[in-house]
Amino acid sequence: MTELIPFTFAESAILDLEAIRDYYCEQEVPEVGDRFLSEILDLVEDLPTHPDRGRIVPEFNQPYLRELIHPPFRIVYRRKAHGISVVRIWRSERLLKLP
Repeated sequence: MTELIPFTFAESAILDLEAIRDYYCEQEVPEVGDRFLSEILDLVEDLPTHPDRGRIVPEFNQPYLRELIHPPFRIVYRRKAHGISVVRIWRSERLLKLP
């Protein structure tokens, strides 16, 4: 049986999700935003059983910093010994800069 690893969302990732939702509402296609949010959350919910599923973020080349690509978004998460933290959810064409 696979051990589940706890995961959290950093405040920056929560703000990213809200911005995605707001953008699609402003574009008058809230159903598209809702679909993206649902798909992103489905991917993230799978991370506790497959924490190394994402690729290493090329800009940093650190094994603990990984990302899932869900066009047009990058879901960046930090893999820790005892958990996962979703850090950012950005459009894939943006260069990654972490605080």
